[in-house]
Amino acid sequence: MKVGVLGAGTMGHGIAQVAATGGHEVTLRDIEENLVADGIDSIEENLRGGVERDKVTEAEMEAALDRITGTTDLETAVGDADLVVEAVPEEMDVKRQTFSDVEALVDPETVVASNTSSLSLTEIASALDDPSRAVGLHFFNPVHIMELVEVVVPEQASDETVAFATEFVDGIDKTAVEVNDSPGFASSRLGVALGVEAMRMLQEGVAGPEDIDAAMELGYNHPMGPIELGDVVGLDVRLDILEHLREELGERFRPPQILRQKVRAGKLGKKTGEGFYVWEDGEIVGTTVEQGAPTDRDATRSDDGDGGDDE
Repeated sequence: MKVGVLGAGTMGHGIAQVAATGGHEVTLRDIEENLVADGIDSIEENLRGGVERDKVTEAEMEAALDRITGTTDLETAVGDADLVVEAVPEEMDVKRQTFSDVEALVDPETVVASNTSSLSLTEIASALDDPSRAVGLHFFNPVHIMELVEVVVPEQASDETVAFATEFVDGIDKTAVEVNDSPGFASSRLGVALGVEAMRMLQEGVAGPEDIDAAMELGYNHPMGPIELGDVVGLDVRLDILEHLREELGERFRPPQILRQKVRAGKLGKKTGEGFYVWEDGEIVGTTVEQGAPTDRDATRSDDGDGGDDE
């Protein structure tokens, strides 16, 4: 079928890649031509890496790239799509406006999906005249490697929409987990709970980032520790999710001061070259926190100025 993907960033181009390798015709759209070109370049780089690792054949790579078209025009991207997946910035107003704009251009049967990792699908869907066509397709980074996709069911979704979304996920060789719309869904809520506690441990000087991560990787068989994962996802993204979950679910999701300090300093993780780790060419080359040492003079002060800790 035809799939329109809105947003050519990390998640958007990843979704476009797996949809194309799954046999679908994909149009990748962003607001600037250079962003679209960068997204397609990243897809080609990922596929060439797969060829080098014997995960993808040269013919499969070429076929997938042939199925992908880039554009900056919204109507071109979604006008004849059977499925539209938005991967625009994680802001409620932006996502609602995107849904509304898409609905004006697509057929009545077109399913409109959001890749949001924590925002309410029920609220996003309410921007549509027909919210029964809306669903969440929460992919994970890196999309071409991670197997899981959360199919998030807003209150208004029809059974047909949910079945369509699940069938799409199965068809691109991913595993669908169906969850009802709730703050943080299943994965983000559990993932950030672990991540925020790891940052509190770091803040308190319990251990350094490498040892905290090793404890989860070796002791619990996690493929990546919670501190490294935060750097990979983006500390600004982590902070936004925590703020949202704190508002919805309470103080147990209150962001620790050490995270706020990193974001204020522009040290957002892998994408900026420094977070809790130092990154070069996508690889960890050092840490910014000494093992077992408190990280900041202000780390035990509340961001709200109450003089208390985050507990």
